[in-house]
Amino acid sequence: MNDEPTLGDATAWWSTGVTRIEPGLIELRGFPIQDLIGRAGFISTVWLMVRGELPSEREAALLEATMIASVDHGPQAPSIASARMAITCGVGINSAMANGVNTLGDVHGGAGQQCVQLLRDAQGLRDESGLDADAAARRVVDEHRASRRHVPGFGHRFHPVDPRRDALLDLVSAAVADGVLEGRFLELGLALERQVEAALGRPLPINIDGISAIVYAELGFDPELARGLFVLARSVGILAHAWEERETGRRIKGPLPPPLLADYIGPMTRPVPGEVPSRPRP
Repeated sequence: MNDEPTLGDATAWWSTGVTRIEPGLIELRGFPIQDLIGRAGFISTVWLMVRGELPSEREAALLEATMIASVDHGPQAPSIASARMAITCGVGINSAMANGVNTLGDVHGGAGQQCVQLLRDAQGLRDESGLDADAAARRVVDEHRASRRHVPGFGHRFHPVDPRRDALLDLVSAAVADGVLEGRFLELGLALERQVEAALGRPLPINIDGISAIVYAELGFDPELARGLFVLARSVGILAHAWEERETGRRIKGPLPPPLLADYIGPMTRPVPGEVPSRPRP
């Protein structure tokens, strides 16, 4: 028996269903690239690449609107600030963008993924128990409060009401009314908003992460893909801010403008234990 790798083993090593590349040929999921150019939009191509098929016009419009809503949130956002500082250190635009993208973790940038998973879990609860949307949402909120966990996708540290909420909510509601989307996750998201408010005794509206999660869940994207789409969208803002900072010509821009220094809260100046070693005079 010959255990040596064959040519077939080698070509199967990086087998893919995403792109077909041969001399003179480029296909994305089976579509010739020359046929997509000028006929498929960028967002539709994003959908094609991660899902395998082209979306309908309404699906593409919803995904585009959601990604537009996520492109930027100002220079105080860690992902933006990180890229702006990096670009002043002489790195290339790709390195500055990577610096910003790499700050998008569970706390900054991960709430959308978490909320998609939350919505899916709540829908699973409904399917198993026959609960209505409000009862399922109430159980989810109670479980989070009992374990002292934040319910992702609600409230915003800057905005009493996220200015992106209603615009996206209107688009999703219209798509549900027109039969483009089923509406299960929209119903759950609004039920969660009501139950969060009831539990806290004050409004805590759906934020960009929550409404984006509703869209991504309705469109059938997996939770982790929702984070990937957010990262892709925020990369636009990261690029714009890094380039703006590059154009200023500043060098080595830190988190505080000179001559300000961060407060020191450690021990006061003190001697090193032991004898001071003698040093030869110059």
